[in-house]
Amino acid sequence: MIQRSLLRHVQAVRHLPPYASRTTPIIRGATQRLPALSSPQRLPSQRYYSAAAEPATNPSSEPPSTGSASLEAQEQEDPIKKELDSKNREIIDLKDRYLRSVADFRNLQDRTKRDIQSARDFAIQKFAADLIESVDNLDRALGTVPASKLAPQNSDPDTPPESKEYNKDLANLYDGLKMTETILMGTLKKHGMERFDPSEGEGEMFNPNLHEATFQTKVDGKEDGQVFMTQQKGFLLNGRVLRAAKVGVVKNS
Repeated sequence: MIQRSLLRHVQAVRHLPPYASRTTPIIRGATQRLPALSSPQRLPSQRYYSAAAEPATNPSSEPPSTGSASLEAQEQEDPIKKELDSKNREIIDLKDRYLRSVADFRNLQDRTKRDIQSARDFAIQKFAADLIESVDNLDRALGTVPASKLAPQNSDPDTPPESKEYNKDLANLYDGLKMTETILMGTLKKHGMERFDPSEGEGEMFNPNLHEATFQTKVDGKEDGQVFMTQQKGFLLNGRVLRAAKVGVVKNS
C-alpha cells in the first residue's frame, strides 16, 4: 500500500506546471489586491502614573549594612574597652606597689627590731672589753695561792698558834677574793657576759671560732685536736665572741 501511495504522488507531481509559472501569477495578483501603503507613521506613546505618593528617599534613613554597623559599634566600644584596660593595668600596678610597700615596711620593722636588740645586747661591749683585764688580774691573784697554803699544814696540837693564825688569814683573804670574783662574774652574766675555759673537764675539741691555738704538742691519752691547757680564758657577750681563749692543742700524729 505504501508503494502505491508513493506512486500516485509521483504521477501527480509530474502533471503539475513549472514552479515559476505557477507562483508568478499568484504573487502578482496578491500585489494588485494589496492597497498601497504610505510612509510609516509613529503611534503616540502613552504613560500611566500611580495616584499614590511616592515615599521620600532619605539616604540617612536607609538601614546601614551589617559591616558598617559592626564597625560603628566597635568604634563606640573601643574607648570604653581601652579605658577599662588602662584602669585594670593601673589597679594591678597600684596593688603591686602596695604589696611591695607593705613588704618593705615589714622588713624595715624586722631590721629595726634586730638593730634595737643588737644595740641593747652589745651596748656594753666596749665596757666589757675594758673590764676583761681586771677580771684576768683577779683570776691570776687567786691562782697564785696554792691549795696547800689554804689548809693547816700540821694538825698537831703542839703547832704554834701563830702559824695556824697565818694560814687562816691567807685562807680568809683567798675566800674574800673568791667571793668577789663570784659576785662580779654573776653581775657580768646578768648583762650577757660569760667566761669559758676550754680545758675544764676532759677538754673540749678545738673550735677556731672560739679558741686561739698558741702551740701544739703530744699528750698521752688525748685525741688529736683536743684542748689540754688554757693559757688565757675566753669571754662571750650574748653569744658573740668578745675574746677567744688561748689554748694548747694536742697533736700526737
